[in-house]
Amino acid sequence: MARKINFTETVLRDANQSLIATRLPLTKMVPILDKIDEAGYYSIEAWGGATFDSCLRFLDEDPWVRLRTIKSHMKKTKIQMLLRGQNILGYKHYPDDVVRKFVERAVANGVDIIRIFDALNDVENLKTAMKATKEAGAHAQGTISYTISPVHDTQYFIKLAKVLEEMGSDSICVKDMSGLLLPNTCYELIKGLKESVKVPVYLHSHCTTGVAPMSYIEAIRAGVDGIDTAIAPFSSGTSQPTTESMYYTAVDMGIDTGLDINVINEISEYFTPIKEEYIKSGLLDPKVMSVNTNALKYQVPGGMLSNMISQLKQQNAINRLPEVLREMPSVRKDLGYPPLVTPTSQIVGTQAVLNVITGGRYKMVIKEVKAYLRGEYGKAPGKIDENFRKSILGDEEPLKVRYADTLKPAFEDAKKELGTLAQSDEDVLSYLSFPQLAKPFLEKRKQKFFQSVYKEVNVAGV
Repeated sequence: MARKINFTETVLRDANQSLIATRLPLTKMVPILDKIDEAGYYSIEAWGGATFDSCLRFLDEDPWVRLRTIKSHMKKTKIQMLLRGQNILGYKHYPDDVVRKFVERAVANGVDIIRIFDALNDVENLKTAMKATKEAGAHAQGTISYTISPVHDTQYFIKLAKVLEEMGSDSICVKDMSGLLLPNTCYELIKGLKESVKVPVYLHSHCTTGVAPMSYIEAIRAGVDGIDTAIAPFSSGTSQPTTESMYYTAVDMGIDTGLDINVINEISEYFTPIKEEYIKSGLLDPKVMSVNTNALKYQVPGGMLSNMISQLKQQNAINRLPEVLREMPSVRKDLGYPPLVTPTSQIVGTQAVLNVITGGRYKMVIKEVKAYLRGEYGKAPGKIDENFRKSILGDEEPLKVRYADTLKPAFEDAKKELGTLAQSDEDVLSYLSFPQLAKPFLEKRKQKFFQSVYKEVNVAGV
């Protein structure tokens, strides 16, 4: 009997987040959802990440309605989401009551698998979400944020995976957000994980640096249980390796994929004109489809690099980009080598820009760096020099406890604050996640409701 490998399709979330800034609306998803459900995928990544923010900010969509709609079409395929641990889907830590409620409602609305990660790989920031996922009856996927540094090596990640397994993870995912995982290292890491933990091991990467497809092949050789891929029109570049290509590769290696390639091709045909539409509109920039090996040199994710370029242009200092790229590793070292993923990538990148353009290192310090050094984001992977910490914080002592333990419960207060604007717990969670976006959205929805009622009354002649 052939060995089986699971495929997770990312077009509904990470693929379109990576290529078109999460602008794929639900209206473009619905016509193909039944076909996706017939393809034989292990799961479809459809929620979490930046989808929540984008639905409210750009698409005038209720993210909870999106989830329920997708779920109504997924009779055979599991729905997967990405959760930033104690950050949920936002950019700050939330109290435990909010994390628990969010996970509970996400599962109730249709999520089957929750991939839970922390930017610093601090397991203390994963515990509440992990426990809530298990209690809700969903699959908890403990996640390793992959990076390269003097303190991160294969043994570091294996040790972390063992802790995640002890915490109750139903599977482990290696999340390589920048495409830094090189083929040989990938083989060693996946093989080491398979020998060290009993739960299934999954791999997620991006083609930003061009090495991900090769690393996927080595992961398959090493016994990986599942891989994240994207349908051809929305694959490669800053997205994931191509579903069809990895299907044929696995078949060539004598491995069962569970996929129906004829259905996969139909899905690909559906998304091809949609891709063309986004290229014409300019939303899909050809730059994100090209290979950029600078991430292997500077370990700067593509999105982070474009953010730094934007900051330097605003300061009329784009000519200083090489200096900023040289400063980046120094800032990262000062902060104890955090993996460069939201929100730490933005923190390190912005501080590096300031260090260069102000003419003095840490002459101006952003509030997020101070919060990081206080311990508000969790425990740094490496050691932070105490003299450096004092130079930024003065006599202020760093936290001795988990930051979330210092936060008061917030759900009930937010519910009272919203009053009749909130028609459900989901509305309250949207507001807690993105208050400046959710409140106008809820007010607009209320206005639309009253307008429709008024129209019906007039038509009835009342």
